[in-house]
Amino acid sequence: MLTNTLLLSNQLPSLQYSSTSERFDETWEAPLATLLGLGRAAGADFIEFYLERRNYISCLAEDDIITSISPSLATGAGVRVFRGKADCYVSTNNLTFSGLKAALEKGLSILGLQLPTANAFIPEINLELLRDYATKRGKDGWLPLCSSIREMGEVLLDGTAQLHKKATHVQSRRASYFRDWQEVLVAASDGTFARDIRLTQSVGFNILCADGANRASIAERAGNTSDANFLRTWDYQQASEQIAESAGKMLYADYVESGTYPIIMANHFGGVIFHEACGHLLETTQIERNTTPFADKKGEKIAHESLTAWDEGRADNAFGTIDMDDEGMPAQRTLLIEKGVLKNFLADRTGSVRTGHPRTGSGRRQNYTFAAASRMRNTYIDTGEYTNEDLFASVDKGIYCKKMGGGSVGATGQFNFSVDEAYLIENGKLTKPLKGATLIGEAKEIMNKISMCSQDLALAPGFCGSVSGSIYTTVGQPHIKVDSITVGGR
Repeated sequence: MLTNTLLLSNQLPSLQYSSTSERFDETWEAPLATLLGLGRAAGADFIEFYLERRNYISCLAEDDIITSISPSLATGAGVRVFRGKADCYVSTNNLTFSGLKAALEKGLSILGLQLPTANAFIPEINLELLRDYATKRGKDGWLPLCSSIREMGEVLLDGTAQLHKKATHVQSRRASYFRDWQEVLVAASDGTFARDIRLTQSVGFNILCADGANRASIAERAGNTSDANFLRTWDYQQASEQIAESAGKMLYADYVESGTYPIIMANHFGGVIFHEACGHLLETTQIERNTTPFADKKGEKIAHESLTAWDEGRADNAFGTIDMDDEGMPAQRTLLIEKGVLKNFLADRTGSVRTGHPRTGSGRRQNYTFAAASRMRNTYIDTGEYTNEDLFASVDKGIYCKKMGGGSVGATGQFNFSVDEAYLIENGKLTKPLKGATLIGEAKEIMNKISMCSQDLALAPGFCGSVSGSIYTTVGQPHIKVDSITVGGR
């Protein structure tokens, strides 16, 4: 058994421990504290262990058949070692003491460090009392309460059946669902010792309609954290009605004419452009790479004075909500932009070390095979002072972008995004549906053209890929007006 007495490095081979394999709890403190002390004795400035267990399943229905059920179980750990501003990351599937020690030793060697000599003392690392967000918030019982495979299939098939009933000229129907359960434990040489359980679920529809040369494809997705009954309460009838209505309008819509227009962008998933074109530029990973035009703009005006934006991890059940980040730091709200002025960047530990910006609880990763990096959580443009009627009344001729599609973003904020559902605005009124629109612009220019924000903030789930893998995030905004933007079309 491990003791609290000071250890010599030559005693390590004889150490034994019996940490609980079914969960990450206090029994992991002793071995992790010893390994952290070993890393410090080797000359590392900081060491962090990240342990993870994962239980994932997805289900896909195509037309009236369940075509895929994909379960996945994973357990592993990663160790990050810092020496000055340099760091390295090593992952392993071996959670025994010897397995974790081997991963630590490899990380140390990458930075030119070696394990101490046989008679060297290993300093004690006094970890805090376990901050157990899972037990505190009753998360340990979530997994057994989630929908069964049978329930998943029944809901998805009922949903695709509703699409068939409500839409016309249907060529294909798809419904997909996944449930991602994750238990994590973080222990670090600064005393961090924290545990959490995350439960993330998402369900979505996609429909393709065609009539001769006319085509329309519409997708919709809902997402949730922390509610084991999410799939049971999802209103697939309402979702199918909305998708079928949108597909019907877009099927025979005219193609938009290319040009420069004022646009009104809807709330909900409309926030994807701010996330992609601006949010990423406020992550310290971008400062490190010198790929953000805002690196030296803190305290300066970078957007229209009507725009205030947040990134936070605390909204109830939102897709990017976390009680702690993947470095064990509690979630918080971070004011990004206030009335057009840049207030803060998003920083993980590495970003803070290398850029000087304070940590914001934004260290996130896809799983234990990735080192954490500065990433967004729930990112949105805040409510403004105008009504939707004010926004539309201000446009003589423009485009209403009701539903956004996919797109791409360049390294420094250049973007293009397709619009799945759009309408012509004439004299402040919606007239006819339009399709084929693509929004083209650059973040540092468009930010100053968002001149009006409405009061109907709404959030939407999203998936974000970056240096630490694919993570769950939220995008959002109220209805906003962009004074002018390039619209690609025919």
